[in-house]
Amino acid sequence: MNGHYVINIGRQLGSGGREIGEKLAARLGIDFYDKELINLASEDSGLCREFFEKADEKASQGIMSGLFGLRFPFISEGAISSTNCLSNDALFKVQSDVIRRLAAEKSCLFVGRCADYILREHPRCVNIFISSTKEDRVARLQKMHSITAEVAEGMIEKADKQRSEYYNYYSYNTWGAASTYHLCIDSSCLGIDGTIRFIEEFVTKKLEL
Repeated sequence: MNGHYVINIGRQLGSGGREIGEKLAARLGIDFYDKELINLASEDSGLCREFFEKADEKASQGIMSGLFGLRFPFISEGAISSTNCLSNDALFKVQSDVIRRLAAEKSCLFVGRCADYILREHPRCVNIFISSTKEDRVARLQKMHSITAEVAEGMIEKADKQRSEYYNYYSYNTWGAASTYHLCIDSSCLGIDGTIRFIEEFVTKKLEL
């Protein structure tokens, strides 16, 4: 690994997890990956980006309707065999391979997508979960999307269910449970910048950077 290390961040919607991850990666001088993984997985597999967007952080549903009930109509020549039926599991494997490749090449920070489980054998990793109070989550979503509190609460309920089902299905662990991570932190306590500094100190000590 040549001294490479990885930070994996799980997060509640509205907790500021992506912002924290992006700023932390910048402070540490390492690459940041969230939605960027969708583009990379699409490029590596030759599959249309739309497939990965539809399956993003969603657990397998077996034979799926819509796009996922089809054979591969958007695959580049030489990619996965057109005799296979597309599933969330197949897309998860493609994205997992991308995550492993990146982690082997350099130090980086991943947000979501079961990266902590995918990289469970990586010798130098830190797994973190970021939560926040419901009030702060709702307020942050309202500000970001110019929506009502009721709509924000609906987004939170849906995202929590979706992310927990995805993580629990693929990792066999429990999303958000303290025993699953090296550090769980409520961003409401210290604020975004304070949380970043706290995590940076924790990572530095754990990995002896």
